Amino acid sequence: MKFGIDRLLDEPELRKPLAGRRVALLAHPASLTRNLCHSLDALAMLGDVRLSAAFGPQHGLRGDKQDNMVESPDYNDPVHGIPVFSLYGEVRRPTPAMMDTFDVLLVDLQDLGCRIYTFVTTLLYVLEEAAKTHKEVWVLDRPNPIGRPVEGLTLRAGCESFVGAGPMPMRHGLTLGELARWFVATRRLDVDCQIIPMEGWEPDAAPGYGWPVGGRTWVNPSPNAPNLWMARCYPGSVMLEGTTLSEGRGTTRPLELLGAPDLDARALLAQMRSLAPAWTRGCRLRSCSFEPTFHKHVGELCAGIQVHVEDAAYYDHEGFKPWRLFTLAFKALRRLRPDYPLWRDFPYEYEKDRLAIDVINGSDLLRRWVDDSQAMPGDLEALAAADEAAWHSERAAALLY
Repeated sequence: MKFGIDRLLDEPELRKPLAGRRVALLAHPASLTRNLCHSLDALAMLGDVRLSAAFGPQHGLRGDKQDNMVESPDYNDPVHGIPVFSLYGEVRRPTPAMMDTFDVLLVDLQDLGCRIYTFVTTLLYVLEEAAKTHKEVWVLDRPNPIGRPVEGLTLRAGCESFVGAGPMPMRHGLTLGELARWFVATRRLDVDCQIIPMEGWEPDAAPGYGWPVGGRTWVNPSPNAPNLWMARCYPGSVMLEGTTLSEGRGTTRPLELLGAPDLDARALLAQMRSLAPAWTRGCRLRSCSFEPTFHKHVGELCAGIQVHVEDAAYYDHEGFKPWRLFTLAFKALRRLRPDYPLWRDFPYEYEKDRLAIDVINGSDLLRRWVDDSQAMPGDLEALAAADEAAWHSERAAALLY
């Protein structure tokens, strides 16, 4: 199959509209060609694309920042001699001066298929600024590595943030190009936005179900996204960032784990399976121990659970529901230990007036369900199922594949 960047490189006809125009690139470390050449370098080697600037999202153009919520500075690229502007530093939106450095912005970002992944919001911001300044945006499409399934509550009005760009569920099932189409349509943006679609993407095909396993090398789109298995867990495990439980940062399997030094993992698993066995299916859950080398519970032995989704013998792409699974873990912990200090109170992505778990979920509905001793899995299921059905209809017009 071909990603959007590969088609742009291979098909001169696609590049003709760029002739004589200043071109900028928004990219990150996973913005690579099939030959593992960074897109900025590959475009520079063409000879018929006039690169005038580059932009980096969270973690940087080349991947300079390892931890979460760490800003990157602007700098000049030492090889290509162009300015590289950070969209996760002093600003989140490109400034008028930044927008004035190009005529066409190419967006080549590998997404993870989750609303909270900040590249989604960065895409929206550049589209909005391009509409204001009459600049073109071309999205060089890439796979949604976790495919088409939809899961989670829809972000509620007034709960927008840098990890919540609009009213979509946690797992949206769209590619970045399709998200661009949805943003342009729903925000009624007067912007020239073109998508260079992929060729041969098969989101329902095993074993990758979205990612072309065996056909493309996985390269971390962010430092703690080391493999496809993490991506599959992420729409649920990312919620751990709003809790006192470790999500496995500081280990070699980040965002596939949950744990804490004072956790009884076996009791937690038993309670989860008792409360909502259907929410634990499609994967293999294993009690384990781990010691983070940085981040939460650094240097402490944590008892926890690892979610395994790598083996076709037990992974069920449609049956695995990571958002429900991790939500269930919170509910089970509340049942076992009602006074457990679960929710972490700190400024999350610059939101100081809301709990991190509410920012992540796009409302307080999930937290209130977890903390309500009378609320049952069926109550949350009814809310989520309605939101998911609505999103299936909402997204239909944006689909390209």
